Amino acid sequence: MTLSLALNAPSAADQVWSVGQLNASVKRLFETHASKPFWVRGEILQCRVWSSGNWYFTLRDKGSQVRCCMFGLNAARAGKPPADGTEVYVLGKPGFYEEKGDFQLLVSRVLPTAAVGGQQQELERVKAVLQKDGLFDVDRKRPLPKFASTIALVTSRDGAALHDVVTVTRKRWPCARLYVVSARVQGEGAVDELVRALRLVNRIPRLDLCIVGRGGGAREDLAAFNSEAVCRALAAVRVPTVSAVGHEVDISLTDLVADLRAATPSAAAELAVADRRDVLRALDDLSGRLAASLVNRTRLAEERLGRTGDRLQVAIEGAIQARRSVADRFAAQLDALSPLRVLGRGYAVPFGDDGRVLKRLADFSSEKRFRLRVAEGDVRARVE
Repeated sequence: MTLSLALNAPSAADQVWSVGQLNASVKRLFETHASKPFWVRGEILQCRVWSSGNWYFTLRDKGSQVRCCMFGLNAARAGKPPADGTEVYVLGKPGFYEEKGDFQLLVSRVLPTAAVGGQQQELERVKAVLQKDGLFDVDRKRPLPKFASTIALVTSRDGAALHDVVTVTRKRWPCARLYVVSARVQGEGAVDELVRALRLVNRIPRLDLCIVGRGGGAREDLAAFNSEAVCRALAAVRVPTVSAVGHEVDISLTDLVADLRAATPSAAAELAVADRRDVLRALDDLSGRLAASLVNRTRLAEERLGRTGDRLQVAIEGAIQARRSVADRFAAQLDALSPLRVLGRGYAVPFGDDGRVLKRLADFSSEKRFRLRVAEGDVRARVE
C-alpha cells in the first residue's frame, strides 16, 4: 500500500502573513509583555563599539548566551567598554530587531561584579602555565621553509578554512601536496580530536609544515584552541606550525604557541607556500643578471685575449728581431771571412784542372794550363 500526503495551498479563508507582519507582531508582543527592565548577570564577550556610539556585545554564562545592544547615550554614561571575560550585571529588557528578526537584550546599564568569569579564569590559568613552561618563548619559534612542498592541515572537513587553504594553495603553488587531517574544531569532543589529529601529523613522512585552524566564530566557538592539551600537542609537532584561528581580531593560545600566527586560514596558506608568480619573476630577473654577467665576462675575456695577443705579437717580433740581429752579425762575420771578399780586394786564386788550389811554385810547370779565379769569375791561363 502506498501512502501519499497531499499538500494543499492555503485557501481564501486562511490568514497568510508576510514576514514583515510576523516580525512586527513579535515585536509588539515583546513590547507589551516585557516592558519592565530587569537585571541579568553574565560574562561580557566581544564588545564592539560602533561609530554611532552604540555597544554591541554578547552576554553568556556556562550554558547560554544572548546578544545585547546598548545605545549611544547609555554607553556614554557607562564609560569605557568592559573587556572580554568581565563578569557584569546588566539592566535591560527584551527587544526584537524587526528588520532581521533577531532577539536581543536592550541594555541601559552595565555594572561590573567583583569577579572574573569562570571561562576567563580557566583561560588565564592555562595561559600562565604555558608561559611558565616556555611555550610562548620567541627562542623556540622555528622559521617556515621557503618552499614548502608537503603541508598538513588540521581542521574540519566541513568548515570554510579547508576551502580557503586549498584555493589559495592551488593558486600560489599548485605543486604543493596538502594532507587534510580532519578534526572537530568546536563543541564536545573537539579537544580530543584536535589532540589526536596533531599527533597524527608527526607520522606523515617528509612533511614540511603544519597549519592548524578554523574559520571565524564566536569566542566560545574557539574554546578548543585555548585548551592546554591542544596547545601542548601543537608544541610537540616536529615541523614548523602556523595557527590560523578565527578572524583577524581573535587571538587564541594556539596562536601564541605556534611558530607563526596567521590572521585567517587564507593568510596562513599565503605564508605557508611561495607564490609561483614571484618565483618566476625572480627566475627571470636571475636569468637576466646571469646573461648580463656572462656578456660582461665574455667582453672582459675578449679584451684580455686582445691585450695578450698584442703582447704576444710584440714579444714574437722582438724575439725575431733579436734573432735577426744575431744572424746579421754572424753573416757579417762570415762575409768578412769569405774568400770572395779577399778576391774583391784584388787577389786571385789559381785552380788546376782537377780543382785543386795551386799553392806552391812546383805546381806551376811549363805550359801548364790552369784557371785563375778573380772576383768576377774564372780566367783561363797558361804557364810560360
